[in-house]
Amino acid sequence: MGIVPLRDAPFLLDRAASWFATKWDIPAETYKKSMQDCIGSYDNVPQWYVVINDRKEIIAGAGVIENDFHQRKDLTPNLCALYVEKEERNQQLASFLLNFIRQDFGNMGVKKFYLVTDPTDFYEKRGWQFLTYVEDENKVQERMYTISTLL
Repeated sequence: MGIVPLRDAPFLLDRAASWFATKWDIPAETYKKSMQDCIGSYDNVPQWYVVINDRKEIIAGAGVIENDFHQRKDLTPNLCALYVEKEERNQQLASFLLNFIRQDFGNMGVKKFYLVTDPTDFYEKRGWQFLTYVEDENKVQERMYTISTLL
């Protein structure tokens, strides 16, 4: 099992876009466009990551984008679309992936991340801190969290 940054694996682009689309209510083409922007790029947003198991299946993934559909454009970059397959949960896979992404962006010179989320316990247990409320595109208040890229 290993984490694969999509910037290094353009051959996974279609598969990863389809996988994320089945997990979240966003079309595969939207993911694919964002993922294409990260291919070969080692120092900017967006970035996408997948976890591949021994059977070459995607079992988890996450992205980092400029803005996760909220009005606070200054709070960037944003972690998004974190998902772990149900049968793979409770094995610290999400923590492993989150730490990998934090370290990767720390190496790029990014000091902190932001995240809009409802499941607060999960992220708080992993060191994310509540920052403020932000308004999404539908004027709904959401909780914004932050975390340093320094591990």
